[in-house]
Amino acid sequence: MSLSRPHERQLLRICGLAAVRALFERDPGRVERLFFEESMKREVGRFCQSLARERKPYRQTDKADLARVAGTILNGGVVAIAQPQPIVDFPAEAAQEWARDGKPLLILDGISNPHNLGAIVRSAAFFGLDRVVLADRPDQALPSDASYRVAEGGFEHLVLFRAPIPATLAELRRHYQVVGTAPVKYAPPAARAPHRAVVLVLGNEETGLDQATLAACDEVVAIPGSGRVQSLNVAAAAAILLYVLTRS
Repeated sequence: MSLSRPHERQLLRICGLAAVRALFERDPGRVERLFFEESMKREVGRFCQSLARERKPYRQTDKADLARVAGTILNGGVVAIAQPQPIVDFPAEAAQEWARDGKPLLILDGISNPHNLGAIVRSAAFFGLDRVVLADRPDQALPSDASYRVAEGGFEHLVLFRAPIPATLAELRRHYQVVGTAPVKYAPPAARAPHRAVVLVLGNEETGLDQATLAACDEVVAIPGSGRVQSLNVAAAAAILLYVLTRS
């Protein structure tokens, strides 16, 4: 049985050499078309060869046309039109196995800004995480043109899962130390379990974590600052906390 081609509105415009290179290295079958400026011809040569083998189109174009294809002038000289990365339903039975590798598990509970999503994904990939869980709620940003552009290839190094929060935290607490985040200290920290892997939960940019989610955490932490502003941007906070959790 043959599969139908994806509808144009289901495709993403993935811009920039880092993101396009990561896509071709990790999952080239998702690429449908490629556009690039003359200055990128040498860099994308092997990508064109890959598409030619699959009888998929690619084309050199000028700056104006590339900006039209990309929907932005911030395209880095190359744009891949590609199928989005799949988002998998969270498998509760896998939590124990995941926890054994000791890596943090990142949960985004209502991160609504696609640029923040992209920046967080970039940090998660930089610090070696393998998985990110996205909340199954209407205001949760999903992979998009903008988030891929900011992530600089980070999406291709992570598996994305979808789950209802906070219900999923109850399952994860059996195997992980669940740490929520807040602009200010929410409650005295619970007793730490230093040898357990950590689930880090980041909330919506405006409202933070819901009370039900906070109640499902073992601990709620805040990054101390000067007090001149209330808090960091959520993507900056994610980078700092992931550094703390992954440093040796």
